[in-house]
Amino acid sequence: MENVIIIGSGPSGLTAALYNSRANLSPLVVSGNGAGGQLMTTTDVENYPGFPEGIKGPKLMAGMRQQAARFGTRFVDDDDVTATDFSKRPFKLTLESGKVLESRAVIVATGAAPKLMDIPSEKAYWQKGVATCAVCDGHFYKGKDVAIVGGGDSAIEEALYMAKLCPSVALIHRRDKLRASKIMQEHVLSNPKVQVVWDSAVDEVVGDGTHVSGVRLKNLKTGGLSERKLSAVFVAIGHIPTTSFVRGQIELDEQGYIVVKEGTRTSVSGVFAAGDCVDHVYRQAVTAAGMGCMAALDAERWLDANK
Repeated sequence: MENVIIIGSGPSGLTAALYNSRANLSPLVVSGNGAGGQLMTTTDVENYPGFPEGIKGPKLMAGMRQQAARFGTRFVDDDDVTATDFSKRPFKLTLESGKVLESRAVIVATGAAPKLMDIPSEKAYWQKGVATCAVCDGHFYKGKDVAIVGGGDSAIEEALYMAKLCPSVALIHRRDKLRASKIMQEHVLSNPKVQVVWDSAVDEVVGDGTHVSGVRLKNLKTGGLSERKLSAVFVAIGHIPTTSFVRGQIELDEQGYIVVKEGTRTSVSGVFAAGDCVDHVYRQAVTAAGMGCMAALDAERWLDANK
């Protein structure tokens, strides 16, 4: 019987583990096959407080894990939670290996995965000019021409952010109308640095093998191809929260994000959630870590009140 099981080992999960282990709860972290979260696929992280020279994403996550382990956090690696039973306590978690874990409290911190364009060249130039977070990586392309792929509020926010840093921003959208809110559309359409490329999709990311130098675009109405020179492509077509294994167990919103109230409390007493599986607005490592701290404190107080 565990006091707290934390599902996920990104910034939110490891911060929760740090706080719970320092509270002598001896938390168990189910790292899963995607241990470390999205920062494991990030090179330089320059906006995480405390690292004035920046830090590599995998190094940051390794440090977080070591810090949690130092205070007694235990880990289950290379095994994912595939099913949960939150209908009664103790809660039960079934792992991919078939093993069943029991816990008094659970923190879900499984994050979300960005939707990608699903073309081979996108993978070939990943973190070589192709990225999914302009706020995270946009500074590297200050003074250069870039493109944003998407047409929703997130894509507009990325385009407006990059317009502050770059001479030109191409907003590539598959349709002839933006999906973003009216006010966001007005902001982007009135920005002289942003050019919307309508009815188009990225057919191929072009480069020299080491870095992006442009994109080949396909007009989805005419089928015509064109090329555009640029230094980076930011894909902003949405995220998929990693919450399928708790569907039907706790309340989710229409997009699959976990609904929390009063801090990090879910619809089931004793189950808490933090990070990108909850947050579809900010999606930053520092906000995920902060929410992980909140979840740990909420779980600790709940355990004290429900001995």
